[in-house]
Amino acid sequence: MSQSNGQRLALLRKLMAENELDGLLVSKPENQCYLSGFSGGEGHLFITPTQSFIAVDFRYYEQAENESPDYTLCKVINGRSLWLPELLSSESIRRLGFESSFITFEQYSKLKNTLSESGLNVLLVETADLAGKLRKIKSENEIDCIKQASAIGDAAFSALPSLLTPGMTERELAWELEKFMKSHGSQSMPFEVIAATGANSALPHAQTRPEAVADGQPLLMDYGAKFSWYASDMTRTVLPGKPNSQFKKIYDIVLAAQQKAIDQIHSGMTGQEADAIAREVIEKAGYGANFGHSLGHGVGLEVHEEPHLSPRSTDILENGMVFSIEPGIYLPGWGGIRIEDTCMLKNGKIELLSKSDKQNPYI
Repeated sequence: MSQSNGQRLALLRKLMAENELDGLLVSKPENQCYLSGFSGGEGHLFITPTQSFIAVDFRYYEQAENESPDYTLCKVINGRSLWLPELLSSESIRRLGFESSFITFEQYSKLKNTLSESGLNVLLVETADLAGKLRKIKSENEIDCIKQASAIGDAAFSALPSLLTPGMTERELAWELEKFMKSHGSQSMPFEVIAATGANSALPHAQTRPEAVADGQPLLMDYGAKFSWYASDMTRTVLPGKPNSQFKKIYDIVLAAQQKAIDQIHSGMTGQEADAIAREVIEKAGYGANFGHSLGHGVGLEVHEEPHLSPRSTDILENGMVFSIEPGIYLPGWGGIRIEDTCMLKNGKIELLSKSDKQNPYI
């Protein structure tokens, strides 16, 4: 990450000051990773205007010390949260922000009880995702990581003719794609690989089945890779066997919708305006009712994050943002076609990070 943890903390502390917070509890794993480098997935960061702490249990003591050397380690013992009231007292915290959009009601109740039992006069303050606001604009190094993850996904698609064998099931193909990506540098899967054929591909988030991939039916594959904790996300739909007119008709509409969005999305527009570019193409073709999801979403440490490109999104698109563009048409009983690329805004325009061929969907 080219931005240092110190730079990110400085920006976060500015947001804390704007919200009149003298303490912030960071619980979301991706935010912890972004701010401290800690990748353990469990624990908390505790940030004040001048100090930063990381609280983890025995399983992560050494990892936290190695990955977050600029943070003071607080050791959680036997699941007890004694570290929190101790820090609240020693740091004279009066307004403690917490990630209200992430923690559960049970976790919130435990947090309230901990403060109540401590006798401290601390006000819990709901915060929007402050760290998430910082994560929307990617640094050069973050973009490089996403490019690497995208290249792994591209390589998997290029290998599809050798991975897909006669009689192979959806589940087997998904496994072959996963194995390929992991053997080519993906540290994990950001989400479960989707491989759906025929009518199953009409389900936007289909579950892979032990059903054989069939000639003459759409084969939709949605997958991503991870490089240095950053995700990619892409979808390609192909047609095994001989081309047919129905597939070509729907495919060409979806491709035209995506290409128009790629050509016309620019910095300064809202997510709603971006979504409308592709949606208009599909609606004019008579398939508006068959495109029921948003056009895209942010991609980074999470495969779904801000900004949102949807009919209701007021997010302002800015240079340095990375997001997907993924229009689709889904016809129950026949199948679905979706084309998705990870892209970024650079110099006001779209730059594709995933580069796999979309012009020839026949295999």
